[in-house]
Amino acid sequence: MRYLVVCFMFFLVSCSGTPRGIPAVENFDLNRYLGDWYEIARLDHSFERGLTHVKANYSLNSDGSVKVINTGFSLEENTWEEAVGKAYFVAEKSKGHLKVSFFGPFYGAYVIFKLDKDYQYAFITGYNRNYLWLLSRTPSVSEAVKADFINTVTELGFDTDEIIFVQQDLTDGAEQRMSADTPAA
Repeated sequence: MRYLVVCFMFFLVSCSGTPRGIPAVENFDLNRYLGDWYEIARLDHSFERGLTHVKANYSLNSDGSVKVINTGFSLEENTWEEAVGKAYFVAEKSKGHLKVSFFGPFYGAYVIFKLDKDYQYAFITGYNRNYLWLLSRTPSVSEAVKADFINTVTELGFDTDEIIFVQQDLTDGAEQRMSADTPAA
């Protein structure tokens, strides 16, 4: 029984840890990070598969935790998807390393490993190199930012062949379909 408890605790800690060789940014300012972020690129996972127009909103809860609202549009289902979670700092609040939960007591790492000095774009990973996002304050970024992202994550050992650039523009009649089912803010 003790072995199972130790394994379970190790699993929880490892899921909120940082990948080897990828430290979280220092001098992080949560207040500057709060607000809307557009998902520009990601490594795909079942919880986001098929979603376009993905956006995250971070706001402060009264208990000091961070409220996370992720939205994305499923063209296949013709509906908006929304997930609401909560995040806490893993250690110091001056480090861009949080743990986030959308499923009760289970937390995953949210590691900001590169952040624009003006908080306009961020590179994020999870507890291992299977999780990766490029977020931006705007629905698009320059080719220079995309190149920096690809070069940085290649050097850090991420599988760049699996990166998806997320549709944020309104094409193929998406605007009409999306406006009929806009999520509440």
